[in-house]
Amino acid sequence: MNTTEPNYTIITADSHAGGSHEQYREYLDPAWHDEFDAWRGEYKNPWKDLRDTDLRIRSWDDDRRDSDQLKDGVVGEILFPNTVPPFYPGFVLFAGPPKDGDEYQRRRAGIHAHNRWMVDFCANRPHRRAGIGQIFLNDVDDAIADATWCRENGLRGGVLIPTVAPDVKWVKPLYDPVYDPLWSALVDLDMPVHLHGGTGSPNYGKYPATQAIMIAEVPFYGMRNYVHLLLAGAFERFPAMKFVITEAGSGQFESLNRQLDGIILSMRHGSIGELKYEKGAGLPQLASEYFKQNVWLGASFPSKRDIEKRDLLSEGRFMWGSDYPHDEGTGPFSREHLRQVMVDVPVDEKRRLLGLNAADLYSFDIDALAPLVAEHGPTVAELQEPLLELPDGANRALLMNMR
Repeated sequence: MNTTEPNYTIITADSHAGGSHEQYREYLDPAWHDEFDAWRGEYKNPWKDLRDTDLRIRSWDDDRRDSDQLKDGVVGEILFPNTVPPFYPGFVLFAGPPKDGDEYQRRRAGIHAHNRWMVDFCANRPHRRAGIGQIFLNDVDDAIADATWCRENGLRGGVLIPTVAPDVKWVKPLYDPVYDPLWSALVDLDMPVHLHGGTGSPNYGKYPATQAIMIAEVPFYGMRNYVHLLLAGAFERFPAMKFVITEAGSGQFESLNRQLDGIILSMRHGSIGELKYEKGAGLPQLASEYFKQNVWLGASFPSKRDIEKRDLLSEGRFMWGSDYPHDEGTGPFSREHLRQVMVDVPVDEKRRLLGLNAADLYSFDIDALAPLVAEHGPTVAELQEPLLELPDGANRALLMNMR
């Protein structure tokens, strides 16, 4: 093997960025400033990484971000939201959909501020950042208008759709055909539609077991958007939809799609136990086939099993992610992580998984990244060396793969 080949271009398909409250105020419609100032004065953030100054600036400080990412070998990133936009009750990914009326209007103004901030943040490093816009689902016309704004203003990452937890009754579930005009518009706009893992859990209340139960059920609730869209026939009606599931491992879809395939086949044959269906009621394709047709995967801190199961996806659909700046991510040990899980992947395929697949989906200019890759990207020889012992201070991503 020629280990003098060019360094690897690493583009993380899962990073997070967001503004501070002071920054968001500058991007907020002035009509909301007084209400924002009152809200901000009462807000208490429960998340340590958003309280600690040295940690939280990673979400918005260009120099700190450059330093961390380039040391980690990462030259490009897909940017999901982080921090707390105006009028949100908490961390952006965990906050449920707003209720209709005043709350919806306030929260929508807040995501407008975030989306405007994200446009400028990406413009600071245009070749290295692809930002993802936020939309709500309360009003389909508003969602289409906001997605169109994101596209027209350069958020080439696409849009993040909120999850609809089972206790959310004021927003229609994802299997409702009311959303078909939105899916159609996103296909026409050529915007990837994102589901981010770890979201969509219901309100468990305040009990000693709440946190443990929430963590135990996160994988289930995080996949409901995919299951609901698939079984509702959205991927059948919109075969060109680019549906990206991020912070998820490919290994978990083997059993999930097998289960869904069984449901579809049983419906075609007319029954599932005591439940009876008209023959032919199942979808024309199996879940595993729609998975290959519509789905891309942003596999954050993937395990060896996730890498082994990458062929569940169509070629070119698996994308590695670091989850920067979150604690469960691979940074600052991404190079070591890759030596744990990708040593056996052929060099050419490894180039696809680590950056070129993401570059294709999100329109990165590989030539523009080349100087940074030459200086900071891992070498072929480096990533061919198995990781035999953990570095000092090894994080959770490394420890999980040493089991």
